This record gives sequence, C-alpha cells and structure tokens, in this order.
Amino acid sequence: MTVRPAPGTPLEFRWRKWDGSPHWVHECVYLGSDAWGDWFGQRVGMRSARTGRDVRVEHANVSLLPPSGEWVLTMNDTGHRTRVYIDLAWDARWDGDEPTGIDMDLDVIDQQPRGIWIDDRDEWDEHRVAFGYPADIVERLEQVAVDLERRVTAHEKPFHPDVAAHWLSVLAEAAPPSAEEAPDGR
Repeated sequence: MTVRPAPGTPLEFRWRKWDGSPHWVHECVYLGSDAWGDWFGQRVGMRSARTGRDVRVEHANVSLLPPSGEWVLTMNDTGHRTRVYIDLAWDARWDGDEPTGIDMDLDVIDQQPRGIWIDDRDEWDEHRVAFGYPADIVERLEQVAVDLERRVTAHEKPFHPDVAAHWLSVLAEAAPPSAEEAPDGR
C-alpha cells in the first residue's frame, strides 16, 4: 500500500514514453484524494519541462491520477483556453513517493473555441508501430479515449467544472511554497 504525502507536499510528476525515455516532469503539490483518485496542483510559476521545452505555468491547474492508471486528467483555472486535458496513459501510478506514468500519445481535450476532441491520433499511429504497443493495450486505450470524450462532453464528474473549482480552491488555500521550493528560489 502506498502512503500518500501530506496535502501541500511538493513533488514531481514524472512521465516517460513506452520505450522508457523521459518525457514531461511537472512540479506540483499533492492536494489529497477523493472517490476519483489522487489530486495534484500546479501554482502559477511552477515548471513543466521535457527535452527541448521548459515552461512556467501561467494558470493554476489541478490533475487527477485515477486508480485505473489509464489516464491523467488536468483541469485549468478560468482564463486558460483549455478547460480539460486528459493524457491517455499506461501504468500511471505511484512509484515510491512520486507519481509516474507512461504517456500513450492520445489526449482528450476541451478547448475554446474548438470544443472537445481526441488529439494526437497521428502520433498514436506512428508510436504504436515504432514502439510496438501490444494489440490489447491499443484496443483498450482507443476504447478509453472514446469513453473519456463522451464523459467530458457530458460534463460527468470528475470532468465537471465544479470538481475543478473545488480542487483549485484547495490549491489556493495550500500554504505558499517556501523560498527553497519557489521557482528560481524566489
């Protein structure tokens, strides 16, 4: 059984690709858990980095790691044009005291003004051949992507804006980072 950190604990969410190569690393804080899984938050100024890209968060966001390990949900604060971003994943879980996952290319996005769609099908098609994704995992994640698109469209919980608002308020109430935790030591 994984012991969860105390709410407000800084940590990094580490993504990798199927072949084990590093992908995104997100600075975040643990917020707590509910019926849908474990929640993390990124304050304005926290880093998200991967090879060739290093960004500072401009809008607070919260992410959900559900027990299934097949996806990770991110919901942005108001003002960001992307309301929902879901990374399809494999083996998204706790690895010791850090959340990790394998990015499986497909994403479900709700973004203004475009709406809701499944993104990166071209990358999915390329990588499932190049990385040799097993057929059963391909079939399963394609079903999961379609189901997530339906659930986001229906605003089912946890994809409902009220759920994001709750966890964004938890993030806002969490103690601000110390000087050591703050980006660039500020």
